[in-house]
Parts: sequence; C-alpha cells; structure tokens
Amino acid sequence: MSPSPDRSSTRFPVAVDDALNAAGWHPGRWDIRQAEHWADVLREHTTPAGHTHAVFPAAVEVWAEFGTLDIAPTGPGRHIAPVTLRVDPLPALHAARTLSDLGRTLGTGICPLGTERDSRALVCTDTRGRVYSIDHTGDWYLGPDFDTALSALITGNQPTRLTLPADT
Repeated sequence: MSPSPDRSSTRFPVAVDDALNAAGWHPGRWDIRQAEHWADVLREHTTPAGHTHAVFPAAVEVWAEFGTLDIAPTGPGRHIAPVTLRVDPLPALHAARTLSDLGRTLGTGICPLGTERDSRALVCTDTRGRVYSIDHTGDWYLGPDFDTALSALITGNQPTRLTLPADT
C-alpha cells in the first residue's frame, strides 16, 4: 500500500495549511470558469445610484484558487478569535457603493473576495492585491496579499484599523 500524498504546502503556516486541507484546497487547485462567472456577474451589476464593481486580476486569481471554499480555523486565535472565510464575492454584490467608497478613500479599486462567516464582514482586495475587511465596526487592513490576510484571519492575528489622518 503506498502512502497517501502529502497535501500540505510550505506556502502557509501549519495552522493555515490544516484549515485549507480541511476545506478541500490543495496546491494547484484552479477553477477559472467559476472565477470568470463571478467576474461577469459583478461587472454586469449596477446599483440604482450607478455604482459598479471593480474587477481585476488580483481578485480573479484568488477566486480561481480558493473560490467556494469555507476555510475554518482549526485552533484558537493568537490575539482575537479566528474566523471562517467563505471565498465567494457574490454576497457583496449589493455593496458596490461601500467598496467604491473605500477604494476612493484609498485611491485604488476595490473588489470583493468573500465574507467572514460569523460577522458577515466583507473581505476585499485592491488592484495591488492588498486585502481588507469591512464590518459594522470599521475598515481593517489584513495584509499586503491574500496569503498574509488568510493567515491573519485563520490564526487570529489582530488586523490594523484603517483611519483617516487627524487633519482631514
């Protein structure tokens, strides 16, 4: 009997690898058809006030690799409670204005990636791949890329609150 293949990666910390493996992710996972479908749905949606979604490669790549996964923590959080991330941008379909407002403040386009399951916070990315979370308490910076943000969410690292400079 041959040993089962090692599905863990060295790309993520062990706790994140465990959560990804439990969710069904594996290195090389790629569903571009699903990602393109989501991109089309977002591009076609316009709010009554005329707001539209920004869609760009950083988001499409995350959707293709992690789309439809519910990535749940497998242990306690380091600083705060870890969260389960659902990678599916459609719950943010009607949040085009909210995402546009954040993008305007940051000087970039913002595109939804998914939601934090318990709080329903929107997880989104900008044109450079930086990742943010928007919830009822404010806007949060999760990291310079999706891998860092995913690690922060799954391991319970404290995110950085986005604030305006005092002189604005």
